Amino acid sequence: MITASEVRLGKSGPSVFPIALGCMGMGAGSWYGAADEAESIATIHEALERGVNVLDTGDFYGMGKNELLVGKALRGRRDKALLSVKFGALRGPNGEILGHDARPATTKNALAHSLSRLGVDHIDIYRPSRLDPNVPIEETVGAIADMVKAGYVRYIGLSEVGEETIRRAAAVHPICDLQIEYALVSRGAEVGVIPALRELGIAMTAYGVLSRGLLTGAKPSGAGDYRAHMPRFSAGNAERNQPLVDALARLATEKGVSPAQLAIAWVRAKGAAQGVTIVPTLGSRTRKQLVEALSSLDVSLDASEVAALEAAVPASEVAGARYPEVHMAMLDSERSQQTRPAPSSSDASNGQGR
Repeated sequence: MITASEVRLGKSGPSVFPIALGCMGMGAGSWYGAADEAESIATIHEALERGVNVLDTGDFYGMGKNELLVGKALRGRRDKALLSVKFGALRGPNGEILGHDARPATTKNALAHSLSRLGVDHIDIYRPSRLDPNVPIEETVGAIADMVKAGYVRYIGLSEVGEETIRRAAAVHPICDLQIEYALVSRGAEVGVIPALRELGIAMTAYGVLSRGLLTGAKPSGAGDYRAHMPRFSAGNAERNQPLVDALARLATEKGVSPAQLAIAWVRAKGAAQGVTIVPTLGSRTRKQLVEALSSLDVSLDASEVAALEAAVPASEVAGARYPEVHMAMLDSERSQQTRPAPSSSDASNGQGR
């Protein structure tokens, strides 16, 4: 049943709860170190009971283990969930990312295995995790469109691509949403991507809203936590980023909310200001984290509060890229920004600043 709180995921997509649940950090093979499978499943169940309907996973999370966990959690609850699945990342036995393969045959093969691991007969939103530089996006989207016609996929999404790729993909088949990192300290999408989404009627499912916990003061828990290898958490950068963390905490205290709630509220406010539906995708791994994230829906920010927050936590001051250099080179969304001039300060005031 559609509730008043739901929003439409782009002009071609389904109605969804205004916050999605990202499952990458759950269960065996978690990218954030050790995770409790029982608590992960309980968190998914709690989310579904509270109305959250988009569950995001990827076939390369834990080399399939994450899909198995999500599938287990959905037994008897499939009708409550919209499954968003990424594919295409190639991984070695040691977990390293080897590249991306989004050829049409590979796309359909990956889908078959995801359906099997999840134990479902269709995926609601299917998307390549990154642009395969060796395969035109038209071919990849065309292969997914074949699966839409066959009933194995309901909607097509994209992930971490630039505006040119978005336009080319949308010319082949309607795109419901783009999954991309967007946070107080990760605002590159504002330059060209968000205007393209607005023009084409495509929504954004924003991940990294808390910059993987950086904005809330979280620290890598050990070698198994991939944040230990992320530039913003590295020695030196972590110290340089602490003033941003402290500034967010101060403003959150003044407003009577948590830093996480304030950061999530900022993302939602920016979507409204820029005319694009933005659904934050939160990687809550426990029921406690989930409740805190959902409570952000009660936090509203006016234009002056948004501006004050951006002035206190300027994206230009964050130390370190959002991924290691080798992974940044794989991002079509980043390549598209390199050809654009930096926005002026007046752009920042009207929601278009970096």
